[in-house]
Amino acid sequence: MCHETGSRPPAPPVVGEVASTAELRLTASDGAVLAAFEAVPAGEPRAAVVVLPDIRGLHPYYRALAERLAEAGYHAVAIDYFARTAGASMRDETFEWQSHVPQVTAEHVLADVTAAIGHVAPDGALPVLTLGFCFGGGHSWGLAGSTLAADGTLAGVIGFYGRPALLAERADVAAPVLMLVAGADHAIAAADVVAVADDVRAAGADVEVHVYDGAPHSFFDRTFADHADACADAWRRIVGFADRVTAARPVH
Repeated sequence: MCHETGSRPPAPPVVGEVASTAELRLTASDGAVLAAFEAVPAGEPRAAVVVLPDIRGLHPYYRALAERLAEAGYHAVAIDYFARTAGASMRDETFEWQSHVPQVTAEHVLADVTAAIGHVAPDGALPVLTLGFCFGGGHSWGLAGSTLAADGTLAGVIGFYGRPALLAERADVAAPVLMLVAGADHAIAAADVVAVADDVRAAGADVEVHVYDGAPHSFFDRTFADHADACADAWRRIVGFADRVTAARPVH
């Protein structure tokens, strides 16, 4: 699973200024009040990104990642999933996630992401993507078949080394998908992710998939110093995908 300390994420391909950061409390449609962290770029943002963490929730790594995204020109907001069972809080290494993760449903994630979008792009003018990791990676992919994708709210979804079941079970994948896969993942077989990508693409969906041969699970957020080339390539793919799908997005 995705354990690690709060190391600094790899540098974005273009480094700019961060105008501001803030700890937030957002209210989901079911009344849950969740913790979030936003980072706002200086100047006009190129898009908004909702970051879906791994099982650690709003861990320091994901707050740092939001700042990195802002340096690359994105208005980023990282969210925590566990308000309903663990309260609205930032998380650290003491957070005992084991009892909380099984209680998080796809409906909870959808409600939390919707609340984050309501904050970062309330008028619908700024295109929004999701970017998830492990637990959050699978949920990010699954959002491609959600109401947020069907109504055009989501310009695209991106996930690292997630379980592909949430995407595989979607009958109508409406948003473009980017799947970044650890080739040496001992928890999630790369071949299984590629098979789901092929099936969904064959059904007409816009799906990009890239396997990083030799890279382990959590290479981007845990051991990026040992996989600098893979991480740099992943950044380029994230930015290229975001540019492509936001350029094609109709103006709301």
